[in-house]
Amino acid sequence: MIERPTTLDYIGKIFSNFFELHGDRYFRDDKSIVGGIATLNTKPVTVIGIQKGKNLKENIERNFGCPNPDGYRKALRLMKQAEKFNRPIICFINTSGAYCGVEAEERGQGEAIARNLIEMARIKVPIISIIIGEGGSGGALALACGDRVWMLENSVYSILSPEGFASILFKDPSKSQEVAEIMGITSYELLEKGVIEKIIKEPKGGAHKNINLVAASIKEELIKELKILESKTKEELLEERYKRFRKFS
Repeated sequence: MIERPTTLDYIGKIFSNFFELHGDRYFRDDKSIVGGIATLNTKPVTVIGIQKGKNLKENIERNFGCPNPDGYRKALRLMKQAEKFNRPIICFINTSGAYCGVEAEERGQGEAIARNLIEMARIKVPIISIIIGEGGSGGALALACGDRVWMLENSVYSILSPEGFASILFKDPSKSQEVAEIMGITSYELLEKGVIEKIIKEPKGGAHKNINLVAASIKEELIKELKILESKTKEELLEERYKRFRKFS
């Protein structure tokens, strides 16, 4: 939904002193992923998120929230920087999937996503990932290998879009609503299955109806959860993260 708040909307409401950092140090800056350093209360944190636009012009600039490999490499660069300076990492996810254009494949889209999965599994600082809209396929998972994965109440998280699933399963994308029920992509279904740890409630009509309320809820939960995660040793953090994802196999 075009009205849903974006990553930058939440950053502006939850954090202070946000300083955006650009570029992957290999090719270019991908505007579909934003990231930088910010303050959560008095705590320095690294914030990374997938950014969509609110109109056609912004969506073209942000590639409709479909990152190129340069974006994932930028995200990883910021995560490694966070690890070096012992800053927790907060990721906001809102994408239908990674960009699948020829140029993205030529620059190693699959490798960039796989590299993020490998590296996030062993980063020695807390990582909390929050799905604020769509969480589609490996494009979302490349920022969701955290210690905690949360979802806004009306967001979705899946291996691919229902239309894509219906095309593969039935050769008919019009059956997307039918397969969506089979896939179990809603926040409540995924919480029940243990895929996520927490649901952030939204006001009636969606987060855009009262972004201040939703942002305040996210901020409160982040502060509480980071206290828990930061009380663990680095070894405990990595072991629990490993077990979290092994239980899905």
